[in-house]
Amino acid sequence: MGRKNRKVAIVGVGMVGAGCAYSMINQSIADEIMMVGRTHEKAVAQALDLSHCMDFTSHRTKVYAGSLEDCGDMDIVIITAGANPKPGQDRMTVLHEAAAITKDIIDPIMASGFDGVFIIAANPVDVVTYLTWQFSGLPRGRVIGTGTSIDSSRLKTILSDVFSIDPRSVHGYVLGEHGESQFVAWSHVTIGGKPLLHILEQHAERFPELSMEDVALKTRDAGWEIFLRKGHTQFGIGNALAHIARSILYDEHRIIAVSAILDGEYGQQDVCTGVPAIISGNGIEELIELRLNEEEQKQLEHSCTVIRTAIEQVQVTV
Repeated sequence: MGRKNRKVAIVGVGMVGAGCAYSMINQSIADEIMMVGRTHEKAVAQALDLSHCMDFTSHRTKVYAGSLEDCGDMDIVIITAGANPKPGQDRMTVLHEAAAITKDIIDPIMASGFDGVFIIAANPVDVVTYLTWQFSGLPRGRVIGTGTSIDSSRLKTILSDVFSIDPRSVHGYVLGEHGESQFVAWSHVTIGGKPLLHILEQHAERFPELSMEDVALKTRDAGWEIFLRKGHTQFGIGNALAHIARSILYDEHRIIAVSAILDGEYGQQDVCTGVPAIISGNGIEELIELRLNEEEQKQLEHSCTVIRTAIEQVQVTV
């Protein structure tokens, strides 16, 4: 008996969708990837281009173009299609347009009989993830946003440059909105298992110019720096999507900071925000509740208020 093929649909064939597919192909994450675009011809072109990678990879991935109506037997549907803010705008600027696009995508997917896991990368990702949960009717654990996964990775990269170490030896999370109100949970950042705050206390003379506030701002604005220079982000978020998909398809139980629907965790209800979660074959297996200090708890509450207000705005019109 052969095993069941791991099947993923990627809705949105622009830079992020293509970057995600390319990452998944090179990491041999899925057996089949279906590309779905607003323009079918572009989806066909992306699928053809990606399929020409196979001679150079360790595992053959079948890549083809399809439609929203073809998503019924997919294990995962990744949504990258959405509205893009213009320079000078923030992610919330495209809120209403993103909400309308999301509904137009989710309704035919659910009508196709889809019963898998959604992974959302479209911005504003916390709001779009919440709306996807509402429109789909799926359990909250099967609707996951990329959230602060990419921000947490950016934080680790910045700190790795400061301390001249591998970013994989840095552990910690950016929490809250994938946007302006996000914050670094500094009380939980460690390097080699040692709390960063202890390192700075013991070796202040070695890092006199390190400003935690500057690091947090660079982390928050990293995406915009890329966007303003080349008009889009692609590789980091594409790899984040692939990372989450791998943990689902291979039941890895990795802990990743993702956009998740909160139902009492952190004292928050009926909102979606970036928190660490165990990602398994079921989607979100469990949310990890960090013991935040008083200032961090206030920052999380503020961020949740920002997101909840945005959700309420679109619920009136959608």
